[in-house]
Amino acid sequence: MKSDMNASQRTFWKKYMAKARIDVDYAAYTKVTRSWNDEIPACPVNRLYFIMEGEGFLKIGNQTYYPRPGELYLLPAGSDQAYGTISEDTFGKYWCHFTAKIGDLDLFQILHTSPSIVVKDTLALGQTFEKLIAHRRSDALSAEFRVTGILHELIADFIDGNAAVKLNLATTPTHEKMNVVLRYMEQHMADQVSIETLAQLAHYHPNYFINAFKQFTGYSPIQYMNHLRSEKAKDLLLTTEMNVSQIADSFGMELSYFSRMFKEQTGFKPTAFRDLRPR
Repeated sequence: MKSDMNASQRTFWKKYMAKARIDVDYAAYTKVTRSWNDEIPACPVNRLYFIMEGEGFLKIGNQTYYPRPGELYLLPAGSDQAYGTISEDTFGKYWCHFTAKIGDLDLFQILHTSPSIVVKDTLALGQTFEKLIAHRRSDALSAEFRVTGILHELIADFIDGNAAVKLNLATTPTHEKMNVVLRYMEQHMADQVSIETLAQLAHYHPNYFINAFKQFTGYSPIQYMNHLRSEKAKDLLLTTEMNVSQIADSFGMELSYFSRMFKEQTGFKPTAFRDLRPR
C-alpha cells in the first residue's frame, strides 16, 4: 500500500482496519449451472470468488470482468453486483460471502482495491478455502475463531497481492472531521492541546467530541496523543543519539512523566527500549 502517510499515521490505520468485525455468511465450492445469473443492487455483503475452472462474467458497478482460472475476485459490499454464465463451460469456484464492518462502514468503503489478483499458489489457496468451508460447517466451540482467522488471512493475502490499494480517508463527514483532528494532533505533539481546541476543529461539543473520537479511534484523545508521542519516541530512541531527557523536552514533557507514559504505552522504560537497538 503506497501512501504519503507518516509512520504514526500508518500505524494508526493498520490498527484501525484490523478492528473490522468479520462475519462469514456462506462458504462453499460450486460448479455453477448454466442458469447461474443474477443482479444485486447495492449488495449488502462482500463476495470472494476464487475461480478454478470455466468461464463467465462478473460485474461490479458499471465494469464487467471475465475472470480466468487462478484469479481471486473481491466484489465489495455496497456495490451493484451481477454475475452470469457465457457458455456451457461454467465456473467451478470457491466462494465466500462475508461482512467486514468498522463501525457503520464497510471495510472496503475505507480500503479501495483493484477487483482481482492472480494467485501464485492455487493449490495452497484451494486448501485454505477447504479449511474455511470445513470450519464453517463445524459445530466445534472453536469453529468461529478459526473461520474468522482464515478470512482475515484471505483478506490480508488479497491486500498484499493487490496492485492498487489506497485508503479512502474521506468516506464520511465524520472521517473528514476526525482526519483534520488527527493531523492537528500529529503536528502538535509538543504542545498541551486541549479537548476544547480539538472539538472546535471537528465542530463538535467537547462532550460529544470525546465519545466520537473514542468510537473512531478506540482511544481517548489523551491516550491517542500519548500513543503518537510514544511511537515518535521509539523512533528517536532507535535512530538518534538524543538522550531521554532531550526526547522528553521535545514533547514538552517532564522527564518523569515522559518515562512513565512511555512505559505505560510500550511496556519498557525508555533506556531499556533503546537497549533493543541492534548493535
